[in-house]
Amino acid sequence: MKFLIAGLGSIGRRHFRNLIALGEKDILLYRTYQSTLPDDEVAGFPVETDLGAALAQRPDAVIVSNPTALHLKVAVPSARQGCHLLLEKPVAESMECMTDLFEAVEEGGGEILVGYQFRFHPGLIHAKMLLSESAIGRPISFRAVYAEYLPGMHPWEDYRRSYSARCDLGGGVILTLCHPLDYVRWLLGEIEGVWAFTSELNQFNLPVEDSAEIGIRLANGVIGSVHLDYNRRPPSHHLEITGTDGTIDWDATRGDLQIYRAGKADWESLPNPPGFEHNEMFLAEMRHFIAVTQRTSTPVCNLADGVRVLQVALAAKSSAMNGKVYFLE
Repeated sequence: MKFLIAGLGSIGRRHFRNLIALGEKDILLYRTYQSTLPDDEVAGFPVETDLGAALAQRPDAVIVSNPTALHLKVAVPSARQGCHLLLEKPVAESMECMTDLFEAVEEGGGEILVGYQFRFHPGLIHAKMLLSESAIGRPISFRAVYAEYLPGMHPWEDYRRSYSARCDLGGGVILTLCHPLDYVRWLLGEIEGVWAFTSELNQFNLPVEDSAEIGIRLANGVIGSVHLDYNRRPPSHHLEITGTDGTIDWDATRGDLQIYRAGKADWESLPNPPGFEHNEMFLAEMRHFIAVTQRTSTPVCNLADGVRVLQVALAAKSSAMNGKVYFLE
């Protein structure tokens, strides 16, 4: 099977290394040479600097890992040709040309997996199982926090040049750190209403929002909030779900899932598997993508899921700008 990787920044390199680790060797690279990472590890692999020339080599699967604002420039022609896509999150920076992507997928017949890798985190998988068993009764509310210090996210590069910090490349904290908007839907149900406040009170002098407080109502009545920021030191990533009969508390930094069951005296800790490392999520995601390309599995996060998260993120940005609550159809 031939893989094409479009974009060799941090996530593109991770996918490249994981393909190698899983025994895949037929890898073509589509590059514009804007990456700030050294080229040693990709030396010897074929490179194309023109997308048409890359697609002319008939890859079976395309990993779209270039900056957010450039995703659809690769995804649409790749999907139209029939390639399967691992499309990094968020799907795009706007809904413009999204119809073109859906039509290209229909025409080409390939599958799309959207790269929300936290769906492969053992703690969140366990949380989903507990919720399906009504281990804390009926969910009532939630609170998610995902916060990192922007200069420390990619310490090898000038953060001001990164896509996360540039509005022209689809940056800003809401799009860049949108993972909770996906796993809240996955765990608790469809998002119906959104409001948000954002700020640019950081020391970075960037043209994008660096903090966001997002209020959410789900179609099933559950309410909650998502906090995102580029300022937090040390980083923090956790999710708390309150139910009628207890609470689930997942903490990616601490490395475990805790559950408090009504009627019991204390929290029960459910740690990650022994030796679990951050890259295990991405390896599991890549194994799943390979299975999707072989038609032995269907995407756990499909294009419709990815587009819905984008709609939620854009509603949050609009709410912060206009001071309105947005209700999604």
